[in-house]
Amino acid sequence: MAVIETTDLTKRYGDLVAVDRLNLRVEEGEIFGLLGPNGAGKTTTVLMLLGLTEPSAGTARVCGHDPTRDPLAVKRIVGYLPDSVGFYEDLTAWQNLAYTADLNDLPMAETKRRIAEVLDRVGLTDVAHKRVGTYSRGMRQRLGIADVLLKHPQVVILDEPTIGLDPEATVDLLDFIRHLARSERMTVIVSSHQLPQVQRICDRVGIFSQGKLIAQGAIDQLGRQLFGAEFMLVEAQVRPLNDQTVTLLRGIPGVERVEPNRDAVLLALSRDARADVVRQLVKSGVDILAMRVRGSALEEIYMRYFQHA
Repeated sequence: MAVIETTDLTKRYGDLVAVDRLNLRVEEGEIFGLLGPNGAGKTTTVLMLLGLTEPSAGTARVCGHDPTRDPLAVKRIVGYLPDSVGFYEDLTAWQNLAYTADLNDLPMAETKRRIAEVLDRVGLTDVAHKRVGTYSRGMRQRLGIADVLLKHPQVVILDEPTIGLDPEATVDLLDFIRHLARSERMTVIVSSHQLPQVQRICDRVGIFSQGKLIAQGAIDQLGRQLFGAEFMLVEAQVRPLNDQTVTLLRGIPGVERVEPNRDAVLLALSRDARADVVRQLVKSGVDILAMRVRGSALEEIYMRYFQHA
């Protein structure tokens, strides 16, 4: 079922076309990534989906509701986490969430239960009564997720959710977002410049350029459209690197081309077959000294589409 659907959605500011005839469909339980540089139209699209700005033309539907005609219905079922999360620094996490619950007219008995539930889910129960001014960036992001989850949304929109986080906190947050989508059939929209992170969790992506959606689909699908059978290059240092090893690698599904040289072997993949490559090499007694991707597939796809645009 389409949770978000737009038809020729357009937004103009005078002569500037911020969003140009956007046709987008996001399914229930899907994690969809919005990609593009500043000014590409991502934020304006999000604002129209939230009912915070009116389109100049076209239509949008969020869970069957028109954000322009019925913005309150949309706000009840959509949670939004902006790139800069704002909380009252001198209040505790519990007090900040209680304020949000009051704004959403939640009964007090329900408020206490939900706050305890969401704080537990984001791992902040032990610091629930500490002032938010003492929180790290990662803790604030988790509190932002808790704030979004407080009203049990059907759709969650996250704007640069991992900006400013250290690598460990980033992985934890991305894994948590993916768990939410899978365990609760929650639809998640992620707007981000961090391409490796988008690739880690998103089922499909949409690439924006100058207000237009120039490509959308699963990353593997987009890669095949652009590069044919080869869209990921992996360099591996293995020992021994001989004819038997090369033959083994050529027989792994997803490995389209094998180019050995003195120090390493270059693999052209039609899918992310790195786990299969490692598994087969280890099983055959081949030592893997190093493996690296020559630019992630999504980065290559992203840059190639912008070259075409």
